[in-house]
Amino acid sequence: MKRPERPFYLRRRVILTAAAAIVALWLVSIGAVLKWALEDDARKADAIVVMGAAQYQGKPSPVLRARLDHALALWQRGLAPRLLLTGGIGEGDSASEAAVSRVYVMSHGVPDTAILLENEGRTSAQSLRSAIDLLHARGLVTAVVVSDPFHMLRLEVLGRRYGIDPYTSPALPAPGAQHLLRRVGNLLAESIKAPLALLVDW
Repeated sequence: MKRPERPFYLRRRVILTAAAAIVALWLVSIGAVLKWALEDDARKADAIVVMGAAQYQGKPSPVLRARLDHALALWQRGLAPRLLLTGGIGEGDSASEAAVSRVYVMSHGVPDTAILLENEGRTSAQSLRSAIDLLHARGLVTAVVVSDPFHMLRLEVLGRRYGIDPYTSPALPAPGAQHLLRRVGNLLAESIKAPLALLVDW
């Protein structure tokens, strides 16, 4: 007759099974983040939303400049009549990321009448929610969302939660803008943040 398993072994089996399930789900999440990072879903929309990033003394950082250049290319293709620039004032700064972005895109031919600003958000979720409120106030419901590749899945999740159809369009970072280890860290972080964005603002 087979001896019944002791409670210790039962608990260990449950723990190992749960751990294996968590790891499997995490690997699926990493795969999804990579999939969204490699796909450009840009198409005709009401606006192009550019997620903010650091600015240095009134000049876009390499990361922000890469996002703005990508958004400019989309705008010049005629995919949307408006650029919605996001990003608040960082600690120690006197200008918002959105305001610095506005100067940059205007210097590249975008008229002020085509620009909307969201300059209060300090996180991606705050900026995107405020940006979508601006769109809704104007009766707009679709947007091409531009940010770094690994942000795309989380921004699509948040965009749908906040009530728009987000078409994600990743901006490749400028060469040398981010160290390889930092990029790997961003991938791993987003693999956790993206599924959590289904439930919480992140």
